[in-house]
Amino acid sequence: MKKIVYGILATLSGLVLLFSYRTSLGEAVPTDVQPAQAAPSVATPHSAATPSASTTPTASASASASASPSGAAPAATSGLTDGTFTGSATNTRYGPVQVQITVTGGKIVDVQAVEYPTDNSRDRQINERAIPQLVSETLNAQSADIHLVSGATYTSQGYRDSLQSAIDQANA
Repeated sequence: MKKIVYGILATLSGLVLLFSYRTSLGEAVPTDVQPAQAAPSVATPHSAATPSASTTPTASASASASASPSGAAPAATSGLTDGTFTGSATNTRYGPVQVQITVTGGKIVDVQAVEYPTDNSRDRQINERAIPQLVSETLNAQSADIHLVSGATYTSQGYRDSLQSAIDQANA
């Protein structure tokens, strides 16, 4: 009889734990809300005052709202116009991602993720690791032809699309 009671209690405890577990999949992410400030080692996110274009988030790389056709290879960055360029915001499953580049001497010398998902602790944890890796990849590649960060696929795709939009502006 005790084994039956313990079995029922264990099952109920397991069910309570299972149903109380919260994932970020069911949370709505408003695109007009500014994210909270991230850790000091990551660029401070904020909404830029540029018009944003949205893309529909998918599991595959989403097309950016830039002038380049979908599926085209990212443009090389040699001969970019000097200045600061903010790419269009790209909506992802977890929130918008927007990138700003600074070009000096025709080369990308600084990259800032001005907007990215930070609505919950999991988003902040993922992006504290992913954004610096994406920035480093960008500075090394000098183009939007960068590798995605494992575990941050949606942020990486949004980052790459917004980066390509900023590069397209610098090429214009």
